[in-house]
Amino acid sequence: MRKIFVIGIGAGNPDYVTVQAINALNEVDVFFIMDKGREKEDLVRLRKEICERYIKDKTYRTIETTDPPRDRATSSYEPAVRAWHDQRAGIYERLIREELGEDECGAFLVWGDPSLYDSTLRIIDQIIERGAVAFEYEVIPGISAIQALAARHRVALNQIGRPVHITTGRRIADGLPDEADDVVVMLDANCSFAAIDDPDVEIYWGAYIGTEDEIVAAGNLQDVMADIEKMRREAKRRKGWIMDTYLLRRSKEQ
Repeated sequence: MRKIFVIGIGAGNPDYVTVQAINALNEVDVFFIMDKGREKEDLVRLRKEICERYIKDKTYRTIETTDPPRDRATSSYEPAVRAWHDQRAGIYERLIREELGEDECGAFLVWGDPSLYDSTLRIIDQIIERGAVAFEYEVIPGISAIQALAARHRVALNQIGRPVHITTGRRIADGLPDEADDVVVMLDANCSFAAIDDPDVEIYWGAYIGTEDEIVAAGNLQDVMADIEKMRREAKRRKGWIMDTYLLRRSKEQ
């Protein structure tokens, strides 16, 4: 029976790849890689670099296909994402059916961890529900950008006895949630932290964590937000894309 691995490869540094992931990589016959265009060719290059570095038997195949664009112009965020997932599911299903033999193993290499802000597992479930192609699958966890960010800044994500809230930039545009003093923000395209007017909030920010382009900054939010906005703007202009995340902390432990 066909088998699919969904392998978390960490947040940019090949050294983040776990022993479990390396073992899985060495079982794979076909790697499916989604090409997100010239601007993000670094993401494809890193996936290939990881394969070259860790796979002993170089007889595996790599199948690249174009990732369908998501409609970012619409104001209806969730329907647009669902439509994008449907397109991806059709592509993944075709790849598994046409490019993977009945007794072969295929893999999708996921940036960071497959369980955190990634669509691959939902898409795999969609394909299984359709029932057009049969396969089993296994998920290999990876080091997320959140973990790498905390390590880079040498901080714990939580304060003693307090929760950690993980959300997106869209969700903090109107302020931080009342119930959490530590808020991790991902997928923030608009520097939503700039709307937070609280003199007691600190920020631990990072972009391209784990890569040679890594940028980090930390401090009182009001003091450093302008610098972060400038660094982010210049980095995106230089590379054409940016992936960043940050921790907002209302107060430090005493």
